[in-house]
Amino acid sequence: MTADTPAYDPGNIFAKILRGEIPAQTVYEDADTLAFMDVMPQGEGHTLVIPKAPARGLLDADPASLAAVTATLQRVGRAVKAAFDADGLTVFQYNEPAGGQTVFHLHFHIVPRREGVPLKRHEGGMADPEVLAKHAARIRAALEA
Repeated sequence: MTADTPAYDPGNIFAKILRGEIPAQTVYEDADTLAFMDVMPQGEGHTLVIPKAPARGLLDADPASLAAVTATLQRVGRAVKAAFDADGLTVFQYNEPAGGQTVFHLHFHIVPRREGVPLKRHEGGMADPEVLAKHAARIRAALEA
């Protein structure tokens, strides 16, 4: 935490997912990270990767935790790209309200992309849980391939 950054709030939605208080469509999990489907996807296969260690954003994350997230981001990114036969990926991460962050637990977005297909708005509403479950299964299968 920097002097001008608020403290980490353990009541944020991703902390609740990590504690099992809120369900999520898990794609990948290891000792340090968790990847799961975004419930307001900007495209098919929109996946989030988070550290298990508390961090409000990129600037206050422990370097070891950040390294673990980066490794998972790469591994899951490859699987997302394969699972959705994507032309490419958009990977993004926001910090603080002025930077677009709305959930204050460090997280990275992975969105598979196809040429000429724009991203949907993130506030476009909740996705069908059955669709998210199918998308998560496709990504898990790609991770096992």
